[in-house]
Amino acid sequence: MITPNPSLQVFQNTLNLPKKELLLEIELNGKMKFEHLMHTIHNQLGICHRVLSANVEYVNGYSFGSVQLYINANLDDYHQLEVYLNKNKLLNTTVEYFCRKYS
Repeated sequence: MITPNPSLQVFQNTLNLPKKELLLEIELNGKMKFEHLMHTIHNQLGICHRVLSANVEYVNGYSFGSVQLYINANLDDYHQLEVYLNKNKLLNTTVEYFCRKYS
């Protein structure tokens, strides 16, 4: 007997959620390495992103500065990211991105 995979059902449900384009700016305060933050956003939270700009300085292995990311995620994924950033005390601001398309 074949039983449905529950994780596949969850995956299928997330495909239908509407995605938003967001610009996210994160202030690095030395509590987390830049590379670790990018790894967590992509691999653990499953959010694809593009680095628009990064002004990161390293002092004794700690990352300081700011990073601007372009993310395309549904609201549930974005809320998980926001909770993660707030839990790690990383100041962040978000702007919804609209691109006017001409025909």
